[in-house]
Amino acid sequence: MMGKLARRSLRHRTATFTATFLALLLGATIVMACGGLMETGIRNNTPPRRLAGADLVVTGDRSYTLPGDGKHKRKAVLAERVELDAADVDTVRAVPGVRTAVGERTFDAAVLPAGDRVQAHGWDSAALTPYTLATGTAPARGGDVVLDARLAPAGTTVGDRIRIAAHGTAGTYRVTGLARPAGGGGAPEPTLFFSTADADRLSARPGAVADIAATAPGTDVTALRGKIAAALHGRPVTVLAGDDRGAAEHPEVIEGGSSLIALAGAFGGLAVATAAFVVGGTVGLAAQQRHRELALLRAIGATRRQLRRLVLGETLLITVLAAAGTWFTGPLAGRWLFDRLVGFGTVNETVEFSQGWIPAVTAAGALLLTAVAGGLLGAWRAIRIRPTEALGEAAGRQRWASAPRLILAALFLAGAAALALVTALVLRGPVAASTAGPTVICATLGLALLGPALTKALTVLLQWPVRLLAGTAGRFAVLNCRARAVRTAAVATPVMLASGIATGMLYLQTTSVDASERAFTDGLRADAVITSAAGGVDPALLDRVRALPGVAAATAYVTSTGYVEHPRDTDQDKHGTALQGVSADGADRTLAVEPSAGTLTALRGTTAALPEATARRLHRGVGDSLRLRLGDGATVDVRVVAVFPARAGYESVLTPVGLLALHTLHGLPARILVRAADGTAPDRLTAALGALAADHPGLTVTGRDGVADGHARDTRTQASINYLITGMLVAYTALSVVNTTVISVRDRRRELGLQRLTGATRGQVLRMMSVEAVLVAAIGVILGTVAAATALVPFALAATGGFLPTGPWAIYGVTVAGAVSLTLVSTVMPVWAALRVRPVAAAAV
Repeated sequence: MMGKLARRSLRHRTATFTATFLALLLGATIVMACGGLMETGIRNNTPPRRLAGADLVVTGDRSYTLPGDGKHKRKAVLAERVELDAADVDTVRAVPGVRTAVGERTFDAAVLPAGDRVQAHGWDSAALTPYTLATGTAPARGGDVVLDARLAPAGTTVGDRIRIAAHGTAGTYRVTGLARPAGGGGAPEPTLFFSTADADRLSARPGAVADIAATAPGTDVTALRGKIAAALHGRPVTVLAGDDRGAAEHPEVIEGGSSLIALAGAFGGLAVATAAFVVGGTVGLAAQQRHRELALLRAIGATRRQLRRLVLGETLLITVLAAAGTWFTGPLAGRWLFDRLVGFGTVNETVEFSQGWIPAVTAAGALLLTAVAGGLLGAWRAIRIRPTEALGEAAGRQRWASAPRLILAALFLAGAAALALVTALVLRGPVAASTAGPTVICATLGLALLGPALTKALTVLLQWPVRLLAGTAGRFAVLNCRARAVRTAAVATPVMLASGIATGMLYLQTTSVDASERAFTDGLRADAVITSAAGGVDPALLDRVRALPGVAAATAYVTSTGYVEHPRDTDQDKHGTALQGVSADGADRTLAVEPSAGTLTALRGTTAALPEATARRLHRGVGDSLRLRLGDGATVDVRVVAVFPARAGYESVLTPVGLLALHTLHGLPARILVRAADGTAPDRLTAALGALAADHPGLTVTGRDGVADGHARDTRTQASINYLITGMLVAYTALSVVNTTVISVRDRRRELGLQRLTGATRGQVLRMMSVEAVLVAAIGVILGTVAAATALVPFALAATGGFLPTGPWAIYGVTVAGAVSLTLVSTVMPVWAALRVRPVAAAAV
């Protein structure tokens, strides 16, 4: 009986049904999309392309257990490739069941003059790839090369000589053949094939291989994996099979998977909280507006249990329909969002998007519970109290405060305050952004629970300017808001949520980008930078640069990420410690590093210079020792030769460039930083370096401004995905503004009809409701600004040292204008439609 009544009720309440359905559908879609990203990061399936012919691929194990106490130690991923000894190839080949085993030598190279960087390999691994010779022969001796036909300059034929940059140098090679990959999808990236001798010479570490590809036809791969691991016992290796083999071709997908999980978890949690807030508010408001209907049902004999079943049945029916729609929209949204991540470079294009049933069930279940709770709580008082009392309250509900509500409000506000204090006093630099999203949500929930009281207080504060500017219409608008504080708060809350998320999350990104750019430019004193198309710069070039007229100092430079193992760094998280390798001579002239103790000229051999904050935390000073775990897993004991002040949150440990470069992907310095002598114009310095680069094909000279612009582009590209996801959440909350406003206005059709019967004209009613809409929007924006400030002020203190976030004021202006416009339009349109009905008919609703 109640199920049939629920279906009939929904047919006659299409506006409320549509609003609730859209809130559930879009909320579940966003949550499911984030769940798809989470599943993709966890699975991290990367089908092999170049090594598709190998049954198993053996690589160095990049997992690292951080030092610490307790059973549950934290895991991390090493920043660099962990290479294997070439002798391990014979060990794998000797394992029973293995037919062939080939050691892969992988390094960056560029065909000049175009200079597009590609991965190059030894020809001995070509048999396992989809490449076949189209013309010519294999490279048999030093100086031979086989070109991917897609890379060959126009007109290139077998026997031609071309220039190729690799491992910091450029050489002339004879083209012995042109290769093409097999047709079909999933073609590998363009590549070059060198002779085995040249490949070993041009690799980062001669005598080592990037991975070992093995074939084992007719053998149980699972059992063979165990045998290979046992044969290499004691060595840090990982044996890959199936879709995991692609990680050997693209080692960056391992760290990318962890980053995708973190991104999906952060924004997924924010999406769940936002969707629950919107759905609960929409369903609750719809249920509250049925106070009179439920009271009448009680008056004619319906029991409390029957009314609960009625509300529950309506909610379940809408939720099932929304869940069915989400089954189609969720994967589409997840795929679209994943493609944007690939386009921004956050995720490697070779990773497969995965969207199973778990995200769908999670999204539907979370919003089902929210919708049911919102519906039952919204109708709770009408169902619980006596019918006569419910009929009296239906005319104008004012009671809202209860002990559970006030306790929850206090808990959420206390949580926001605690997160704000942690952000301002504990966290530093970009890490402080991790608490900003939860802070905004906690503050918004706390303020929403106190919404009726705050709405009434703000209405009192704003009443005089409203009356002054809007006259009689303003006076009636203020009286309506004060008399209907509970329902006014229900409309103002989505405005608060939308403006709070928009202001908080957007200014969080602009402040993060600005702090990163400022830290980079403040730390760079070089006037020009030399880089190579092949990824690394020959260290021998440094002396030639220093000998140029107009050069005051030049420093070889490379970066990586490692870990301080001893003494234990309690402040070190799974992202590790930033490492910078620099030349001892000239480092103080090209980098903004001024030691407070010791000297950078002693930065040679196995030494290090520590930021002051790190030195204090580790209780280390000049002359003390510590142990570093470098990016490729190697450990080294270093002696501290200098301590220097550094920007909070952007500290890096300095090491000799020769020490650090050997443990990076290319095995070479990444660039050379050059400082102009006094009286030498930067343009003149760049011209002199350009002339030197002309004698070394593959080198590029960039001025200071160009380097800063490149870093800014990279930083803004990384922030683009955050802008995108924030935009999705803001658009969703904007929908909730429209939903709640339309529902609230439609519920006042009888009131508007009575006003018409008492003599008010259509124009007067429209003006009154317009002023009321602007007042409600102003209340929501003020509360949203307060919620955003709980996150932005502490983050600004942690990131920039100031109280205000950085970024254009236009963001806030557009947010305010959008909130006011949206509220005004979603109020005026249904009011205009209601005023087209005859007053007598409207008053009878």
